[in-house]
Amino acid sequence: MEERKVLLSIKDLDVKFRVRGRILTAIRGISLDIYENESIAIVGESGSGKSVFTKTFAGMLDSNGYIDNGSIIFSDDELADTVVKLDAGARSLMDRARRKLDEYSRLELGAATYRKILELESEKKEKSGLSSAEQEAQEAELKELQHQRTELYNLKQTYDPAKEKDKIRAAAKSIKEYDAKIKELNKRNEQLAKEKKHSVSVDAEYMKRYEDEHARLQAQYEGEIKGEVSQEALKRNEILAKEIYLSVGRYGLKKRHQYANQLLKALKKAMELGVDLSDDAQRNAVFDNVTFRVQYLDETPEQLHGTCILNLANVKYSKDWSKIRGRRIATVFQDPMTSLNPIITIGKQITSVILKHQDCSEMEARNRALDLMNKVGIPNAAARFDDYPFQYSGGMRQRIVIAIALSCQPKILICDEPTTALDVTIQAQILKLIKDLQREFNYTIVFITHDLGVVANIADRVAVLYAGQIIELGKVDEVFYDPRHPYTWALLSSLPQLAQKNTKLYSITGTPPSLYNQIVGDAFAPRNPYCLEIDTLLEPPMFQVTETHFAKTWLLDPRAPKLEKPEGIQDIHEKLMAAFNI
Repeated sequence: MEERKVLLSIKDLDVKFRVRGRILTAIRGISLDIYENESIAIVGESGSGKSVFTKTFAGMLDSNGYIDNGSIIFSDDELADTVVKLDAGARSLMDRARRKLDEYSRLELGAATYRKILELESEKKEKSGLSSAEQEAQEAELKELQHQRTELYNLKQTYDPAKEKDKIRAAAKSIKEYDAKIKELNKRNEQLAKEKKHSVSVDAEYMKRYEDEHARLQAQYEGEIKGEVSQEALKRNEILAKEIYLSVGRYGLKKRHQYANQLLKALKKAMELGVDLSDDAQRNAVFDNVTFRVQYLDETPEQLHGTCILNLANVKYSKDWSKIRGRRIATVFQDPMTSLNPIITIGKQITSVILKHQDCSEMEARNRALDLMNKVGIPNAAARFDDYPFQYSGGMRQRIVIAIALSCQPKILICDEPTTALDVTIQAQILKLIKDLQREFNYTIVFITHDLGVVANIADRVAVLYAGQIIELGKVDEVFYDPRHPYTWALLSSLPQLAQKNTKLYSITGTPPSLYNQIVGDAFAPRNPYCLEIDTLLEPPMFQVTETHFAKTWLLDPRAPKLEKPEGIQDIHEKLMAAFNI
C-alpha cells in the first residue's frame, strides 16, 4: 500500500453534550486517520454525528459540548516547530522547575509502596460506602426523576393560564410529587451510606488490620523516599524543566507561571504514582492535562527549540485556536448567506481574514483577495470587490465563502454540505471548483453530505457514520460496489437514482436510537432486517474486509450466516456509473 502522511489522527474520540440536565453522547469511540491531499466523505443520516465530529477539529463545538475522551493529533511541521527566547525570566522559571522536579524525584523511589497505600485506602472507602454499581444505579434513578420533573415543568410553562388552569394545577401537583420522590431518594441514599460507614467502623477486627497495614506501608514509604535520586533522573529533570518552559513560553506572563505551576503539580503526581516519564506517550499524557507538550530538540544561548505535539482534543487556550482555525483548518458551511456578514463588503470580508492571519499590507491583502476571487470564478472581480453579499447570487456567495476559507491556504478544508442550498446545476459547478482548487492548493477535503451522488464524484474514501460511530470505512469504489454493513446497504437501496420503474422506493424503517441512553449491542439492530441475536447483545468489532475496507457488523464474523446483499444493489456498477456520471 502507498505510504501517505497522516495529517489528522483521531483515536477513541468521545464527544458529549449537557442537555437539560442529561448527558447526550454524540460521538462514541471514533478512530480515524485522515491523509494529506485526500478527499474523504463523511456520510450518514441527520443526527448521526457528522457535523459534531468535524467541529472537534476546529474547536467549534457548542458551549454545552465537550470532548470526554480521546485524542486528535494534527501533524503540521510549521505549527509544531516552537522557539522561545532564553531571557532572565525564562532561566529563572527553568531553574525553579528543575529544583522542584529534583525534589519530587524522591517520590518515584517509593511509588510502588504508595500505590499499595492508595489501594488499601480505596478498599476501605469501598467498604465504608456504596459500591460503584450501587452508586451508578442511584445516580441513574435520580437523574431520571430529575429529567421527568424538568420535562413536566417545561410542559407546564406552555399551558395557557386563561384556558388551561386544570392542566396547570395537575402539572403543579405532579411536580410536587416528583420533588417529594427526589427528596425521599436522597434521604434513602444518605441513610444507606451512613449504615455502611457505621458497619465498618464497628468492625474492630477489620479496623485493626487496616490500621496496622496502613502504618506499616506508611513507614516503609517514608524510608524509601529518603533515598538518593539517580543521575539519569536528574538529567531527565533538566530536559523536563526545558520542556515546561517550551510548553508555556507562548503565553503571557501570568498564564505562563500559572500553567508552569500546574505542570509541576501534574508531574509531581505522576512521579508519586510511578509513571514512566521517559516514555513519550506517558509524558504527553501528563502534559495534556494542562497544555500541549513541546518536545525539547536543541538550544542556543539565546533560545530553546522544540517540536509541539498538537492534540486538538486538549486545546485550552483561545489564542492556540486562532493559529489553527482558519490558518490550518477551514470550514465551508452549507448556507452561504449565513456565512457572510450582510453589512460588510465582499472584499472587506476576504481581506480581513488575510490581514488577521498573514503578515502583509492592506494593498497586498487586496491583491490576494482579487486573485482568489478570480480563482473561484467571480467574473470581473475588481468591479465586484466592493459589492455586498445581497448583490451576489447563491452560487457566487458560496464561491466567496470558499475563497475566504482558502485565503490562508489551509491544510484541511471541511465542507459541511456546501451545496445543499444551491440548485443542481450550481452544485456541480461548486463541486468541480472544490476539486480543481484542491489540485492547486494541495489541501485535504473532509466532505460532509447526505448525497451519495456527491460522494461518488468527489471522494477518495468514505466513512459511514451511524449513532456516533463509524460503521463502514473504505475507498469509494469499495463502499459503493462492495458494501458490507446492512446500514450501508439500506442507504444505497434508498437512492432514487437506482429505483426501477413501477417499484416502491426503499426507505429505512424506524429512527436512530436515542443517544441519551447507553446503547447495548449494535446500534442499528432495531432497524436491521438482517439482525442476528448477537446484534442485540454485543457491540460488533470493526472487521477488516481488505487492506483499506472495514465494516462494523457481526455479519462479517466467520460464524455468521452467509447473506446476499439486497437485490436492488447487486451489480450496481453500471447503474451508478449512469446515475452519477462517474
